[in-house]
Amino acid sequence: MINGKTLFTFSLTFLLLALAAPVSADSIKRIVHPDGTVEYTNVKGRGDKRASTKDEVVYRYTDDNGVIAYSGIQPASSNFDVIRFHCYACDPDSNVNWRTTPLFLSPYRDEIKTAAREFNVDPALVRAVIHAESAFNDKALSPKGAQGLMQLMPATAEELGVRNAMVAPENIRGGVNYLARMLKRFDGDIKLATAAYNAGPGAVGRHGGIPPYAETRAYVERVGILHQRYASN
Repeated sequence: MINGKTLFTFSLTFLLLALAAPVSADSIKRIVHPDGTVEYTNVKGRGDKRASTKDEVVYRYTDDNGVIAYSGIQPASSNFDVIRFHCYACDPDSNVNWRTTPLFLSPYRDEIKTAAREFNVDPALVRAVIHAESAFNDKALSPKGAQGLMQLMPATAEELGVRNAMVAPENIRGGVNYLARMLKRFDGDIKLATAAYNAGPGAVGRHGGIPPYAETRAYVERVGILHQRYASN
């Protein structure tokens, strides 16, 4: 006869063995959330892939049976969460033509204008940074936990007084505030300020300039191109 205590012990042992075993993409899938928590699921989504690399995008949604599912392909339903997102302009191997790619001239016009005026930052630069960070995806979440349009890390958002970085106006104001701080720190040098926005001011200081990271160098160059284009529109 199996009593409740025995059943609990058996179930716990089975769970621990399951989590200790290698994760199979065809059975149990390992999902690492932006906050570092790990979730296991046996639901296989379309284009199934494990969230293990920095540039993967994973979509979380509820399937037709009411079960939470994950997929590497955007679901047909509009009701989903992006739980993996990589900085749009950071991939050194990106095939996007940054001199011709369509601009986002209308979204968040008032919010950008208001924040840019408050912190004395060129609104064209703000728009360029948002484009580079999230391609104006207000639901963007990076593997490291950066959130929203201007990809604010939770600690940075808290320091900037942002209560909810997934609320676009708050995110923009916080991001512009931080960008203004980087511009002040680096005497108005836009390249150094945007390098600091991407890699952190400490990295810029340690290297005495733009850090020798392929992602950061690509990011700074592309923000510069986008800045020029937004400024001329």
